[in-house]
Amino acid sequence: MADGDARGLEEQAAAAAEAARELREAAAALAVRRAADEDALRRRAVALDGDLRRLQGSVASLEPAALDKVEEDLERAKLAILDSDVAAFLPNKGNGKFLKKFVGPVNVRIARKEDKLKVKDEYNNYRDRAAYMFLLFPSILLLLRWWVWDGCLPALAVQMYQAWLLFLYTSFALRENVLLVNGSDIRPWWIYHHYLAMLMALVSLTWEIKGQPDCSSKQKGVQLFLRWAIMQGIAMHLQNRYQRQRLRTRIALGKAKRMDVVAGETAGVEGQLLLLYPVLFVLQGFEAYVGVLLLQTAWHGLTSEWQVAVCGILLVVMAVGNFVNTVETLVLKLRFKAKMKRTKPRQDPGQAGPNRPHQN
Repeated sequence: MADGDARGLEEQAAAAAEAARELREAAAALAVRRAADEDALRRRAVALDGDLRRLQGSVASLEPAALDKVEEDLERAKLAILDSDVAAFLPNKGNGKFLKKFVGPVNVRIARKEDKLKVKDEYNNYRDRAAYMFLLFPSILLLLRWWVWDGCLPALAVQMYQAWLLFLYTSFALRENVLLVNGSDIRPWWIYHHYLAMLMALVSLTWEIKGQPDCSSKQKGVQLFLRWAIMQGIAMHLQNRYQRQRLRTRIALGKAKRMDVVAGETAGVEGQLLLLYPVLFVLQGFEAYVGVLLLQTAWHGLTSEWQVAVCGILLVVMAVGNFVNTVETLVLKLRFKAKMKRTKPRQDPGQAGPNRPHQN
C-alpha cells in the first residue's frame, strides 16, 4: 500500500474516532438534559397527584349540588394523568410478590403509552382466544368419550386438559399483574380467583383418573367439571363481548382509561345484561353444585383421594367469591344509574331536536 493511501486511512480513522468521541459527549449531554427534564416532570406529576388526592378527600363537605360537578372534574383530571405519558412519571407500584416469584425484581413498567396499549390489547385478544378454547376443549373430550372411548375418558387426555388449565390461569395472573403495574384497573378478586384456579388445576393434575370397571361412576366428578368448564367458556365469551363494548363507551365519555381492561367485571351495555347476569348466576350456582358434589364424594368415602375434597372446597370458594363480586358490581351499577337520573339536567325546550345528545 502506498504511503499516501496509508496516511489517508490514518486520517480517516482519526476523524472517525473524533466523531465517535463527539457523538458520545453529545449523547451524554442529552441524557443529562433528559434526566433533568424527567425529574422536573416527575416532581410536577407527583405534586399534582397529591393535590388531587387532597381534593378528593375534601369533597365530602360540599353541598350535593356542587359535589357531582367537582367529582366529575377531579375524575377527568385523574384520567388525564393516568391515561397519558404522565403516568410514567408517577411512583412505581412495584411488581408484587406473585410477579417477583416469576421474573424477580426486574422492572416491568412500560414507559411509552403506545406500548402499554399494545400489552392491554394483546391481553384482551388472549382472553378472546382462551374463551373459545375453554368452550371447545372440554366439549371435544366429552364428545370423544361417547364416540371413541366407549364412555370412559382416558387419563392422559384429561391430564392434558388440566395442564392447559394450569398454564392458562398462570398466564392470566402474570399478564394481569403486569397490567396492574402499568396502571390498569382490575378488581383484586379476579386476580385472587386466578390464583385459586391455578391451585385447583395443579391439584387436579395429581388426581387419579380411574377407568373400567364402572367407569361412569368413577369419573362422575370429572364429567361434571368438564360440563362446568363449557359453561365457563360461554360466560367468558359473553363477558368479553359485552364488556369490551361498555369499556369503549366509558373511554369515550372520559370515565375510564384506555389501559383499563375487561377482566371479569360484570358491566355490560344496557339490554345485554338481561342475558349476561342470568348466565353468570347460573354458572356460579353450577360451580358451587359441582364443588358440593365433590365434597360429598370425599365425605362419604366414595374416593380415597384428598384431591377431590380440595378441588371441591376451591370450587365452592370461587363460586361464593364470584357471586359476591357480581352482586357488588350490580349494586354499584344500580347506584350509578340512580345518580345519573338524579343529576341529569332537565331538557331545555328550546334545545329539543335532532342534535340533542342521548344515551344508548
